[in-house]
Amino acid sequence: RPGDAARALAPRHQVFVWDMPGYGHSAKHEGQDVSLAAQGRVFAELLAHWGLERPAVFAHDFGGCVALRAHLLHGARYERLALVDPVALAPWGSPAYRLLGDRAEVFGQLPPALHAALVREYIRSASHHGLHPAVLDRLVAPWLGEAGQSAFYRQIEQNGQRWTDEIEGLYGQVEPPVLICWGTADTWIPVDRAQRLAGLIPGSRVRLVERAGHLVQEDAPAELTAALLGFLHEAG
Repeated sequence: RPGDAARALAPRHQVFVWDMPGYGHSAKHEGQDVSLAAQGRVFAELLAHWGLERPAVFAHDFGGCVALRAHLLHGARYERLALVDPVALAPWGSPAYRLLGDRAEVFGQLPPALHAALVREYIRSASHHGLHPAVLDRLVAPWLGEAGQSAFYRQIEQNGQRWTDEIEGLYGQVEPPVLICWGTADTWIPVDRAQRLAGLIPGSRVRLVERAGHLVQEDAPAELTAALLGFLHEAG
């Protein structure tokens, strides 16, 4: 389901909302490559398929790594790039995240009710204010059922810091204007990463969103949408 920012942009802009393979409502299956390396290639190919030569790209969490990899490694070009609480800098991956990835086969065999409870608590922790029950249900739903449960642990198992280590030294080559938005109450990726990342990307700017957790788009949708709209419409 498109978020508030996408709906706010749609009346004046052509908006594409992408589910990464193995996530959301996209297909999920055994043996699927859902690594950030694969996602970066697919995103660059998808932009070419859509005929988007220099789109404005707004990317959150893993999407930040994917957008950066597509740009730096696969030739994708952007008019401008907004990174919202992105996975981009070492270290990342909490102890719980690493445990789930290291024991994916074991956790994949949890009874469905226990798995559902684990996913709910995991996603709940990404919000500072607490998620509305309907929003939490929507975010949890893709990871339920036999296919969803396997996919949840598969994507954690396949992803790790190596995919950002490969590109962290290339951030000085990022070409488009970059806005870095970060929730000040993000417990998944601490807000101090915002200034660190800005120091590596020439000309980038930071916009902090107060009292928002990792899911800024849910905790502070109006503030985030205003920041993205301003960035999209500014000159240059």
